[in-house]
Amino acid sequence: MGGEWFEIPQPPYLPLGMRWEKAVADGLASGVSHAFGIFDKTLCGIQEAGMSPSDYGWLPEREDACGACREAASVIDGRWPQAMRGENMRVSVARRL
Repeated sequence: MGGEWFEIPQPPYLPLGMRWEKAVADGLASGVSHAFGIFDKTLCGIQEAGMSPSDYGWLPEREDACGACREAASVIDGRWPQAMRGENMRVSVARRL
């Protein structure tokens, strides 16, 4: 929108146990909790018709948490820069003409 620089608000960093909801779908195996990711898939890549996030958080430390979802969550968490994990973090972008 013009100007030489602007700031982009970034979603706040959340610990693993607060970042994802538990996935629910008729086709998911019982006894294993999966993290609802993006594009209607779990973090481990399962896609079922009618899958949605539940009203409950997915807790990776629970015994029934899917190991592949836990591994994917850990990889995603590791990519988040340590310096950008504070509240109200913003990214300044220089515009080059």
